[in-house]
This record gives sequence, structure tokens and C-alpha cells, in this order.
Amino acid sequence: MESELLHEAVAATRGMLFDFDGPLCEVFSGLPASEVVRALADVMQRFHVDLSEKMREMDFMDALRVAPQAGEDALIAVEATLVAAEMEAVSLAGDPTPGAVSALKAAAASGRRVAIVSNNSAECVREFLARHELASLVDEVVGRPSHQPHRMKPSPYSLYLAADLLGVDPRSCALVGDSVSDVEAAIAAAARSIGYANRPGKALALAEAGAGAVIEDMATLADALTRAPVS
Repeated sequence: MESELLHEAVAATRGMLFDFDGPLCEVFSGLPASEVVRALADVMQRFHVDLSEKMREMDFMDALRVAPQAGEDALIAVEATLVAAEMEAVSLAGDPTPGAVSALKAAAASGRRVAIVSNNSAECVREFLARHELASLVDEVVGRPSHQPHRMKPSPYSLYLAADLLGVDPRSCALVGDSVSDVEAAIAAAARSIGYANRPGKALALAEAGAGAVIEDMATLADALTRAPVS
């Protein structure tokens, strides 16, 4: 049944959208996320002490989401700090996720258009692709909308933008992501979703969120794409 669901999700696509952190790269494998949160909260302390303390208890993406509460200058400063941390993180992150390169190659070889759609900055995504000589496999990179954290996934904004850049109807795209927010964004954009369960317990959460198919390794996706070229 799982293979049938994956084939169905892939066969209907003309555009493959990949989340970055998880499906393609373990971004913060070399730079602890806790250090990033601390850096963001330290910046916020210059603008809003109480909000800074609250941010220390959040993950860094949620910390960015609340930064606008302290005003535009605070948001700009916090996001600049996050981009710098992401750039450092991808320099330490090591190799791509096992099977990710095969999946990118298979997507391109199958005649599909390929984009990365991420809540991470486009700068860090492009840096990682360049470091690992993968840029030629990706048609478009859509990163976090600058200074607009409300447009990060689960908002469908970045999926609509990616589909437009690829010249593909969102309904003919599938987003591969490892979080419930990825699934929710795909559903909101009327795109298909393929959940990547890279941690125990994720498969159930992704399925319950409405993922059209769930995989546990990226090589499975590569095989499905190879078997379903665009006609």
C-alpha cells in the first residue's frame, strides 16, 4: 500500500519541491540549535528584554516568528543573526542526507522541474548546494521570505512562488518534507505531499497530518521517480 501511495503521489507530478533541512541536509548537525536560539535571544535583549527571555524557551524558527512583536528593527537584527548562523551551520553540516542526491538526480532525469522550498534562508541553501556541487540539479531555490516570518511554512506562500518560478501548476507539484508544517503547506497549496519520516514517531504524525505518502529513506523516493518519468 505504501508503495502504491508513493507511486500515485509521484506519477501525478510535473514539479518536485524539496524541503531542505531533513530531506536534503541535517543543517544543524554541527552547530547545536540551542546555540542559535541563544544568539537570537541575545540580539532581542537589545530591543525587548521580556520577549528575549521568552525566546530562550523556543526553537529558533518560533523565536523568529515572534520577533516582529518588538518592531521592524528587532526583526531585521534577529533574522540577520539567524542567516549568519545558518551559513555557519551548513559549513559544518557534512554530507547530504543519504539518498538525497539520488532523489535530486532522479527528479531531474525524470523530466520534472525541481525546486527547494525551505524555511531556512535561500543563502544557506545555495551555499550548501555549491559546496556539494548540486546546484545543477535544482532549477529554483525558494527560501524563507525576508522579514516576513508569517509567510514561512505552513503558509503556502513559498509553494505558490516555487510553482510559479518553475512554470508548473501547484496541483502538479509534490512537496517532500519531514515536518507536519510541510504537509500543511502542501495541503493549503493544493499540492501533493510526501512525508519523510527521518525520526521515530514521525511516520504516524505525518500520515495523520494528511501526507499522501510517507517514506523513511530518500532512496525510496529516487526509485519511485525513476519508475515514473514525465511522459
